[in-house]
Amino acid sequence: MLDLLASRPATLGAGRLLCVDGPAGSGKTTLAAAVASAAGPAVRVVHMDDLYAGWDGLPEVDAQLDGLLRPLAGGRPGHYRRYDWHAAAWAETVDVAPVDLLVVEGVGSAPRRTADLVTVLVWVEAPHDLRMRRGLERDGEAFAPHWERWARAEADHFAAEGTRERADLVVSTG
Repeated sequence: MLDLLASRPATLGAGRLLCVDGPAGSGKTTLAAAVASAAGPAVRVVHMDDLYAGWDGLPEVDAQLDGLLRPLAGGRPGHYRRYDWHAAAWAETVDVAPVDLLVVEGVGSAPRRTADLVTVLVWVEAPHDLRMRRGLERDGEAFAPHWERWARAEADHFAAEGTRERADLVVSTG
């Protein structure tokens, strides 16, 4: 994956953008952490969980990505507003300086709206039951109703965006 990134031109000023997208519980965060560890110190990981306005925030997250990625494409710092899940409210603005490699991981990290900035798009997938089990083990049974609602929202999102079909790489973790 790092070789593929290096073989392509920079899309964020002098840096490159790796989007790790796919359904919840498929292993995106784990893959992003492994890439970041292998890539070295000039990498930054941004988690989409910080950009959603709660469980119903997926449809509006594109504007957050614009504020993060478009300035970086011009060689300037980008930013996003972090959502505090415990307070159920927006928190601080997070500044992101230009880096050699920005990894954005999470559902909706690669919408068509910012496709021109993506250096490599990786789609991560796993069977539905395994993803749900992983999510509930991580978040707890109290979140089961939210997970089902989120699964419907992400399915609609992926169908509209054609994310898997646009991926450069498909990784199955099931």
